[in-house]
Amino acid sequence: MKLDTHDKNSLTVAEKVAKMLLEIKAITLSPQAPYRFTSGILSPIYTDNRLLMGYPLKRREITGFMANLIKERNLKTDLIAGTSTAGIPPAAWLADLLNLPMVYVRGEKKEHGKGRQVEGVMARGSRVLLVEDLISTGKSSLSAVEAIRREGGKIDTCIAFFNYGLSEAVQKYRDLAVNLYTLTTLDIVLAVAQQVSLIGKKEADIVFAWQKDPIAWEKSMRAKEEKPTEY
Repeated sequence: MKLDTHDKNSLTVAEKVAKMLLEIKAITLSPQAPYRFTSGILSPIYTDNRLLMGYPLKRREITGFMANLIKERNLKTDLIAGTSTAGIPPAAWLADLLNLPMVYVRGEKKEHGKGRQVEGVMARGSRVLLVEDLISTGKSSLSAVEAIRREGGKIDTCIAFFNYGLSEAVQKYRDLAVNLYTLTTLDIVLAVAQQVSLIGKKEADIVFAWQKDPIAWEKSMRAKEEKPTEY
C-alpha cells in the first residue's frame, strides 16, 4: 500500500490546491470553536469541497491536476468511480476529461429494485479508480472500495483533493491494500493559511495536535470548557 501526495512539482501543485480551497472557503479553520464531524469527531477544521461546483475555472484546474497525477503515476484504469454524494461531481469532471465511463457508489445498497450499491455500468474485472473530495476517517471511501470489489471491480487506488492525514485512515488504507494519492495535505493547507494570515502559528499547532490524536484533543478541549473560571 502506498500513501502519497502528488509530489512531482508537488509544492507548486499542493500550494495551488490549498490556496484554491481556502479562497472559496471549502476549507475553514476554527481552532477556538471547533466543528463536529458526522463521525462524531470534534475538529478545528471543516472541509466542504462541494463548493467547487460553483467555481467553473477552479474545478477545471483541479480536475486537470487529478488527470496529470494519473498520467505521471501511470495509474491504469478502465473507469472512474465516485463516492455518494460529495465524490460524484469530481468523479464526473474527471471521467469527462479522460473520456472514461463512470459509476458512483451508494453509502448502502438500495432496499428496492435491484438492490445495487454501485450505480452505472461496471463489467466484472474492470480496473476502477475511486475519486473522493476529502479523506478524513476513510470510512466512506473504503466502504466504496469494498462495494466495488464485491461487485467484481478491481480497485487499489483512490485519489482525493485533500487528506487530513489521520492515523486511523492511514491504517485503514493499508489494511485494505489501497494506494491513496492526494493533491494537497493538512501540512500544506496550514502553511498556506499562515502565509495569507488566516491563522497564526499558535492556531496551526492546535490543528496539528488534533491531527495527531483527535480523541485526546477533544478530551482536552472538554476539560478546558468544564474548568471553572478562577477569580
